[in-house]
Amino acid sequence: MSYEIMEQVIPYTEITFYRLTFSILVLIFGFFLSKYIIRVFKRGIQKTKIPDLTIEFLTHFLSILLYVIVVLGFLKSLNLDVDSYIIGISAVLGLVLGLGMQDTFTNLTAGVCVAAIRPIDMGETVTVSGQTGKVRSVGIMSTELLTPDNQLITIPNKLVWGSSIVNMTRMPTRRVSVNIGISYSSDLDKATAIALNLMKTHPLILRESGPSVVITELADSSINLQLSAWAKTGDMGTVKNYLITGIFDAYTKEGIELPFPQLDVNIKQIAAEDTGKQIL
Repeated sequence: MSYEIMEQVIPYTEITFYRLTFSILVLIFGFFLSKYIIRVFKRGIQKTKIPDLTIEFLTHFLSILLYVIVVLGFLKSLNLDVDSYIIGISAVLGLVLGLGMQDTFTNLTAGVCVAAIRPIDMGETVTVSGQTGKVRSVGIMSTELLTPDNQLITIPNKLVWGSSIVNMTRMPTRRVSVNIGISYSSDLDKATAIALNLMKTHPLILRESGPSVVITELADSSINLQLSAWAKTGDMGTVKNYLITGIFDAYTKEGIELPFPQLDVNIKQIAAEDTGKQIL
């Protein structure tokens, strides 16, 4: 009895219950098999020296390809004319391409270029297309950045590849600069010596690169100095915070005046008989 039911044709179709059940099993098995292949592929490629960014891109590309094959296999098991579907889909894609899918293929091509040439990599902090954050992933169509305040920014790959990229963490060392102003009445040589001593005594500042203090501007109410020191990229935040707080404390302790902007207003009183007019 159950066999006869399975051989019955579903109304308004030419598909039997048996073939539908078989096709659903094919679909489920195909998805599980695809996930297994993707997992094995990712584990195997991770053992190579290929960058993480490229691994993620290839994994995404393979997963989409396998899922498309599984869906086509599902349709084929239903005795549907898959070839006509493929031709129809190709025709639709060609039409859509002519109407505006250029951006999609541009993003796809740009994603391949980013993954291959690697101007950015996973975990690096970059500025791309005016956005700054840590690289979370580079997909087939877009790149994701995670900002310091935990906002997720998605940028189309064509904007990533077509704009200037500032990579803040690619290089092992970076220069830290802090600007500070001292009053014109302060001892400039003493202020310079204090700043240099401050930088030379900190363990995270690289002495071989040579810290420096230069005059950047003779401003209205201050002589502006710039303290520059080199540090490992990962220590930049710590070193900059040390320079800001350290130079303030050192100058305050040594009597180096740190002026603030001020404006002197002089008012002259003019005799009424010289300027006033008698009102009749």
